[in-house]
Amino acid sequence: MKLTLLKAKIHRATVTEANLDYEGSITIDRDLLRAAGILPYERVEIYNVTRGTRLATYAIEGEAGGGAIEVNGAAAHLAGRGDLVIIAAYAEMTPDEAAAHRPALVFVDSRNRISECKSAEKPRTISAVR
Repeated sequence: MKLTLLKAKIHRATVTEANLDYEGSITIDRDLLRAAGILPYERVEIYNVTRGTRLATYAIEGEAGGGAIEVNGAAAHLAGRGDLVIIAAYAEMTPDEAAAHRPALVFVDSRNRISECKSAEKPRTISAVR
């Protein structure tokens, strides 16, 4: 059996651009991707805190240090410049892997600069599902 757990999240980033005339995806500052351990072309889910919308797409690496969070293509109908979003990536793992897993959490300021990186604390009640 495989379980799907949160791998990483970038918490409450500010959308810097919403570009409808693009093939699709979300462009994310390279520094944020690396801090979260999210790879280019990896599937991510975007939870729009401002609008209450959710969508899935893939990550594209943006220029490092620029703070880019650009929602592209059809997804631009669900996010606008200034919206707050949570970007989450998930991974499948075995129950034993899941028991030891701690997702990467990246917190940013209003300019999408990293303010804190940490691993989630291991829940006290987690044990491998068999």
